[in-house]
Amino acid sequence: MPAKKTPGTYRIFIMGESAALGDPEPAFGAGRYLEVLLREKFPGEKFEVINVAMTAINSHAILPIARDCARQNGDLWIIYTGNNEMVGPFGAATVFGAQAPPWPLVRLNLALQKFRLGQLLVDVGRKLKGKETGREAWGGMKMFSGNLVPPNDPRKQTIYRNFDKNLRDILRAGLDSGAQVLLSTVAMNLKDCPPFGSQINDGISARDRDQVDQLMTAGNSLAEHGDWAGAVKSYEQADQFKPQSADLDFRLGNSLWRLVNRPAARLHFEQALDLDCLPFRADTHINTLISKAGSDLSSPQLTLFDATAALENNPPNDILGRENFYEHVHLNFDGNYRLALAWAGQVAKYLPSSITKSADAAWASQETCEQRLGLTDWERGNVLAEVCRRMQQPPLNSQFNNEQRLGVLSKQEAEIRKQRNAAAARQIYVEALQRTPDDYYILENYAYFLTDTGDVDGAIVQWHKVSTIIPQDHVSFFELGRLAGRQGKYDEAQILLGQALAIHPSFAPGWFELGKVRAASGNYELALQAFSESLRFNPQDAPSWFCSGLALAMLNRRADAIQYYHQAVKFAPDDWMTHFELGGLLGLDGKMSEAKTESEMAIRLNPDFPRAHLNLGMALVQLGQFAEAEQQFKETLRLDPTNSKAADYLNQTRALQKNKP
Repeated sequence: MPAKKTPGTYRIFIMGESAALGDPEPAFGAGRYLEVLLREKFPGEKFEVINVAMTAINSHAILPIARDCARQNGDLWIIYTGNNEMVGPFGAATVFGAQAPPWPLVRLNLALQKFRLGQLLVDVGRKLKGKETGREAWGGMKMFSGNLVPPNDPRKQTIYRNFDKNLRDILRAGLDSGAQVLLSTVAMNLKDCPPFGSQINDGISARDRDQVDQLMTAGNSLAEHGDWAGAVKSYEQADQFKPQSADLDFRLGNSLWRLVNRPAARLHFEQALDLDCLPFRADTHINTLISKAGSDLSSPQLTLFDATAALENNPPNDILGRENFYEHVHLNFDGNYRLALAWAGQVAKYLPSSITKSADAAWASQETCEQRLGLTDWERGNVLAEVCRRMQQPPLNSQFNNEQRLGVLSKQEAEIRKQRNAAAARQIYVEALQRTPDDYYILENYAYFLTDTGDVDGAIVQWHKVSTIIPQDHVSFFELGRLAGRQGKYDEAQILLGQALAIHPSFAPGWFELGKVRAASGNYELALQAFSESLRFNPQDAPSWFCSGLALAMLNRRADAIQYYHQAVKFAPDDWMTHFELGGLLGLDGKMSEAKTESEMAIRLNPDFPRAHLNLGMALVQLGQFAEAEQQFKETLRLDPTNSKAADYLNQTRALQKNKP
């Protein structure tokens, strides 16, 4: 953003976590829709919507961000936070650092780490506890799967106190800066998102626990057959034992919703939320704290906004679910527009008359906003593909309705990709950029589109524009480096990737691409160094292990290459190429039985790759299994009739069989 606000500009800050950011695609988050809504409603006026939200943080991180924003002449703050209090930094289920320390200790810890001595002391403390001091690669929600927080865990009370203290200090920072503050409660998927973790209360007897299990099993069976009334009866009988089971409450709520008993369904959906042992969503107590803070600090400068109520009116009086959300808290395109439209109605109340006098009659439609933002079927398909990928990983893949939800999303993705029209998409990008030529979000998406449709030179032009607009960002240099590598311009690619890594030294994909470019230019030693850096920052990255193995094989370091391939298989067991390369090296190393196993796995994963059949045939010959080897050589020739090696081996194998005693 400009260091100094341009006169006549209305500056809005949005603070929060991934849901406020607009994950999984911030280019189409609520803040982006909001900016278009304001510009279309008040043409000729200048609006800046600056989103300082980010993934995986919580109120401990938002507070110092807010204090920084207080010095940046904001006219309005929108605060949409609360989802990550239990799982984020210093939360009860966090995987990073201490769990649930009181807020004074948290602030002392963070204050110390602003200085080199404090950083050194923290690293020493980790070493004394036997922990690595390097950064742990972000692995998404699956990183937290083992960190259950039972409903009555006393640490939750500490988290609530910490959140309340941080939130009030965030609000005071905004109010003291002279900004108007729109404090929003947090909306989440109640109806279509089962709890991520559920336990039965330890306080009930073993006999009662068995009764609960039996009644829930019966209820589940009835629900599967559409007998919702019968399911409700079984679930309510189980609930009489007070098991405090998030799963039970959710299933009961779902059955009641199917019977159109909305009030009772809402009650049990909310109880399921509060009992969830993997709390990735703001529970009802978090939203109560938000409301109370807004009430206690009430002033003409502060407005408390109920996001849930606003979204529930689209459609009217429904319980929030997949109509607005992809999974638990991340809004889909419709949900982001609806939230932005509700925010816009509140923002308009704060605007000075010098702006409102130029208002158009109505707010822009969702379609108009999406045209202005350059939203095409390419982005829609990519977002759905990313959501589907997440839905196949823990803990989302363990939710009992995951298969059905994933099926719906996969079908939507397939339909969108089928109907894509490159010419129409290009026109949307061009028209959007004519209106806002410096919108780097649109430029970036246009560049990805051009790459995807084969116009690499056009993509390079767009990335150069991005690098001019935001030269402090590493992404444009990274993408330019990747594209230069694709064009065989290896020296240029190394320079560009080096620029990206100078900006973001811990960017693992940058090191990986640099390794690939170095390997392509024949410098395998330097390639290995780059792959090693990639693995330092992302030790579970299978492609880096695999490419390291390739480089080691080229350097004739066979034993090391085999070990790296084994690591690649560990993190990507369904990658046929890794099994193929590993099988080949094991064969060269004389380990025929292992070579046979890996080649068979490669064929199972990709039966149409002729060289895998060739390798398997060679291993089978060495193992004395000539008839089986002959079949593999025949299959190689069927897939690749020009393969002279397979023809030679086939003739030799037949001769060996004839001469076999």
